[in-house]
Amino acid sequence: MHSRWGKTGLAFLLAGSLWAGAFSGSPAASAAQTATGGAIPIVLDGFPLPFDSAPRIDKGVTLVPFRTIAEALGIVVEWNAAAKTIHATGTNVSGQKTDVLLTVGRKTAQVNGAAVTLDAAPVVQASRILIPLAFFGRSFGAQVAWNAQAHSVEIRSPQKKMRLLGFYAISSYDQIGRVAALNSVAFGWSRIGLDGKFTLAGDEYKWPKPAGEVTPESIVQATNSQPADSYLVVYSVDGHGELTNMLSNSALADDSIEQIVSVAKDKGFGGVMLDYEGLGLKDDPATARKLLNDYVGKLSKKLKEGGLKLGLALQPPNGAFKGYDYGTLGKLADEIVLMAYEYHADKTPEPMDRVNEAVELSLKAGIAKSKLLLGVNMDHENEASIGDKLGLAKRYGLSGVSFWRLGILTPAEVKAIDASVVKD
Repeated sequence: MHSRWGKTGLAFLLAGSLWAGAFSGSPAASAAQTATGGAIPIVLDGFPLPFDSAPRIDKGVTLVPFRTIAEALGIVVEWNAAAKTIHATGTNVSGQKTDVLLTVGRKTAQVNGAAVTLDAAPVVQASRILIPLAFFGRSFGAQVAWNAQAHSVEIRSPQKKMRLLGFYAISSYDQIGRVAALNSVAFGWSRIGLDGKFTLAGDEYKWPKPAGEVTPESIVQATNSQPADSYLVVYSVDGHGELTNMLSNSALADDSIEQIVSVAKDKGFGGVMLDYEGLGLKDDPATARKLLNDYVGKLSKKLKEGGLKLGLALQPPNGAFKGYDYGTLGKLADEIVLMAYEYHADKTPEPMDRVNEAVELSLKAGIAKSKLLLGVNMDHENEASIGDKLGLAKRYGLSGVSFWRLGILTPAEVKAIDASVVKD
């Protein structure tokens, strides 16, 4: 996402007029003004958008800040101070390029060269530019609605192409067909055992047994031919100190790296995804961070020598585990899966404010948007909540989304996911 702003430094605002009657002196409009004191909240994909100026209703038209919305929807905007024009480019609901030109004071806009009448002309007010929201919704595929009960404007972002990764582990074969909808699959078939050694055996994260002609190798090969890339996931949790033991023992650490790289190459994987959890809870976080940095640095070098990628699945910076140096790990890895979940013990949707905070902290720590995938746990989400999580990934312009895991997606959840994101 990229926006260019003129020398005047004007922050764009968006004026929205919704369907007939919603904001034209109707009881709903009056109630909204009364309930919010003139400030109407704008909710994008189930989570409020922060604004530098409070939205309001003026003569039946809702005025809301546009710059935040434009950036959140991936719209590129250019202000021409001399001509007093706003040039916006993006894609519509069909994925086709949309080119819009608006002029301050004119009630006619140009959409892909054709004249379109606006509900209100763009105006300058207190060094802000106001343009119609509903028009932008129609032009760029966003759905705009008035929530009378919450007294808010609600926007649902259009479908977007993103990098999509699915975890395949435990019992995922029933949804092997879903691989075609993904850019990448991470196979949870190995781990660090209680003795601190790399292993393909275990209770859940183990190398599967063949089933007739279907073998683990054939599944990986089929995935690579989709085309989608494949990761070998190496799982460990520091529940009994086994992960710390391995990381602090140079012999164990070096041996695990050699074996991990060897198995990944021999079995046809395109890379390795480390899922090392629980660091920095019981032991000194600074020590844990250094141990993991050193280990990941060595592994990254070995993988690159073999032409393999490195992915890291990391617990969130606003969680209980503080043994992760997100900035350094973000530089060493090819991509990061931010596991922004398990903020509570029950299997209910994760709190949006905590997920949002996790994304912001990860970006602030130095992880590039182009490397960051928002991890969602479908054990906790449902068809009603998943679109909101995907909306955050789109809002921040992240590389994509990962899903834990194949095998547990319901038809309704698949439909909701496909309505929001498709593989790039």
